[in-house]
Amino acid sequence: MKPINEMKISFPSRSSNESFSRVSVAAFVAQLDPTLDELADIKTAVSEAVTNCIVHAYKEKIGMVYITTSIYPDGRVRIKVKDKGCGIEDIEQAMEPLFTTAAGERAGLGFAVMQSFMNKLKVYSKVGKGTTVIMEKKLTPRENG
Repeated sequence: MKPINEMKISFPSRSSNESFSRVSVAAFVAQLDPTLDELADIKTAVSEAVTNCIVHAYKEKIGMVYITTSIYPDGRVRIKVKDKGCGIEDIEQAMEPLFTTAAGERAGLGFAVMQSFMNKLKVYSKVGKGTTVIMEKKLTPRENG
């Protein structure tokens, strides 16, 4: 099924751009008139995916983060967050709650949060090439009236 609308953004992996990414995706998805809970779920999942790029993919350097948001006729939203960073050696392990490769105060819950707020989550990664996270959420049709 082809999307009926789509937007693409890219930005440097600075923590100051995390809120920009979250709000940009939310503003685009707003055309579907989602519930506040659905919008909050999407914003949280995008925030986690982008934070992973900033903290893990590029570690101590700045790289680019790419987001494509697609809207489908059935009310489904697909968000692809991509980086060209270090990649993930073991995706299965990385998706386990509490696992983290970052030093400091990281909880290791990014993928678990994404899974809990979205209907589908797929992660593709190649070491040295980068990671792509694809998230989908089916929005509840709203009654006009």
